[in-house]
Amino acid sequence: MLTHPTSPDRVLLQATDIEPGPPARYGEYAEALRATLVWARQYLMRPNPDLGRTGPVCPFVAGSLRHNRFHLTVCAGALDEPTVLDTVRDHRDWFLDLARADVKQAQLTTILILFPDLPIQDIPRLIDDTQAKLKLDFVESGLMIGQFHPIPPNQPGLWNPDFRPLRSPVPMLVIRHMVPSDIPFLTMDSRYLAAHRRVFGPASIGIGNDHA
Repeated sequence: MLTHPTSPDRVLLQATDIEPGPPARYGEYAEALRATLVWARQYLMRPNPDLGRTGPVCPFVAGSLRHNRFHLTVCAGALDEPTVLDTVRDHRDWFLDLARADVKQAQLTTILILFPDLPIQDIPRLIDDTQAKLKLDFVESGLMIGQFHPIPPNQPGLWNPDFRPLRSPVPMLVIRHMVPSDIPFLTMDSRYLAAHRRVFGPASIGIGNDHA
């Protein structure tokens, strides 16, 4: 378990904190936390016949879990849009600090911000819309922000347009490093491509993608 150095109420949990039973303050959300780990291991880390390519749904999760760089936190209760935006921005800043603290494994760092109390009707506004509003800011910081929830997000797979790969048991926003092969997720906005080019160089624009 990691506690923010200046905000002790902000905590990141790892798999080893959750599986024996999360800290008492998260007892109400033990099921959501465990369900997220099961989803990561049994869905993200495995091949899926609907994916349209070989390999796991997400190629990053296994290494992130193996090296204890897979962090979860819970944003509980009734929420409004400014609160969600501020929460995600705060965790972006913490993410950058964590990544700088361990250069060797920086690319494996992941933060999953769970929103288990969101009513189903609020998910598109508070998860999908937040991701859209923050994406440019994240990409310009060399990061990606992904949205996952049970509806699921109406974003098709890259290899199978009928597949919706972003389904998850708990609504969440996920922070990870941008990688060269993220190009297919950035072609809809020239500003995203410009940011990608600044991080990886112009040659990276032609790189393919191995994600969902």
